[in-house]
Amino acid sequence: MQMLQDKVAVITGGAKGIGFAIAENFVAQGAKVVLADINADHAQESASKLGGKGTALGVACDVTDPDAVQAAIEAATGEFGSLDVMVNNAGITRDATMRKMTLDDFEAVLDVHVKGAWLGTRAAAAVMREQGSGSIVNISSISGKVGMIGQTNYSAAKAGIVGLTKAAAKEVAHLGVRVNAVQPGLIRTDMTAALREDVWNAKLKEIPMQRAGEPEEVANVVLFLASDMSSYMTGCVLEITGGRHI
Repeated sequence: MQMLQDKVAVITGGAKGIGFAIAENFVAQGAKVVLADINADHAQESASKLGGKGTALGVACDVTDPDAVQAAIEAATGEFGSLDVMVNNAGITRDATMRKMTLDDFEAVLDVHVKGAWLGTRAAAAVMREQGSGSIVNISSISGKVGMIGQTNYSAAKAGIVGLTKAAAKEVAHLGVRVNAVQPGLIRTDMTAALREDVWNAKLKEIPMQRAGEPEEVANVVLFLASDMSSYMTGCVLEITGGRHI
């Protein structure tokens, strides 16, 4: 039996990077997925790579727009009949020191991460509570644990996701809905590929395992939290960092 046999999942920011790795893993484990992404073309292209109609659906979704988030949820229930897993993964960065960061860049990052995760959690929980089961996984970051220079917006947002996860978990646990989070560290993605070599090397030196993580390694932990393997876990925050900042 596959770990997500006949389950239905929505993954925000699912067209590429960690989101797409999660979607690939879910499909391999028997799930049907909706890739909800700000870029509709990329979402549809990625869905076709996963098997297309009957297995994966790509939809446009601005996670700061409650109507768009609700539409993604309804796409899952309408196309596949249920919603069993929600992964709030969509994210952006607008790095700068506090002195140079604009208010717009601070608010944009908080909106996508915290507001987006809240809208996704709320909409998914509304469906899951009626069916008496479901797993919500929010993607935080190790930056939300330790704080990073040049990321007062991102670190605040990712810490906010932890608080959101724990509070939501308490609200819906008695309804059969679980809410957990993961905190990835340095993972090889398009976002980290843009780092200067000296910055990348400095981060590597902080990692006891002496290497960066791969998107698939994050996806494996998300799969665990999405599946019945973690059936007695809620409100948890799992670090995926190679031992960094322990």
